[in-house]
Amino acid sequence: MRSAPFLLALALLMATTFSCARRKKANIPNAPTTTTAAPAPAPAAPVERRAARDLTDVMTDELKLLPDQQVKVRAILTSTVEQVNDAQKKHGADRTALMTDLKAINARSEGQLKQVLTPTQYQQYQTKKRAMQAEMQSRKSGGGR
Repeated sequence: MRSAPFLLALALLMATTFSCARRKKANIPNAPTTTTAAPAPAPAAPVERRAARDLTDVMTDELKLLPDQQVKVRAILTSTVEQVNDAQKKHGADRTALMTDLKAINARSEGQLKQVLTPTQYQQYQTKKRAMQAEMQSRKSGGGR
């Protein structure tokens, strides 16, 4: 079953970012860990909570998020994943409507992240996101392993 390219890209971005950061973190002796637990703001499926938690952990490591930022970022990411899942259910095979909704969801999420992150953090986030998108595109076109 084929998913919308945006959703696939989002899932791959989250998985790739998570695995790369975890691999990188494992090579750093005495890497600082975060003990702040930020529960999801609304009930979400375990996969959604894990995806939001994992991506928040990566962003915490990469962008040096403060505890209050972690809570807000996790809430934004959880909501984003839930909205994407809802859009998929709502639109089913209507790819045009799904892509329209996904673009709006992404724009809202980006705007919320921009409000939570400092200008420097947001710039770092954008740079890393573009690099990950380029890497995924390279893998998609056969340039990966």
